Amino acid sequence: MNPEEVAQLIRAGLPGAEVEVRSDDQTHFAARVVAKEFAGLRPLARHQLVYRTLGALMGRAIHALSIEALTPEEASRT
Repeated sequence: MNPEEVAQLIRAGLPGAEVEVRSDDQTHFAARVVAKEFAGLRPLARHQLVYRTLGALMGRAIHALSIEALTPEEASRT
């Protein structure tokens, strides 16, 4: 997997999300996801939404994923 493939999977599962994914080794990834679906959710629930978009790849092709999950309003403040 490369960062763009991971980003495409997240975008497919969260249509309309702004997604940036980075990786130095193609197995450990860092994602910044901005999605309206995160509104009203705690951080754990936000991460679970992102993990669901990746399904069985988590723990296999994607060994680790660091997630920054923000609503559009939160992202506009950073």
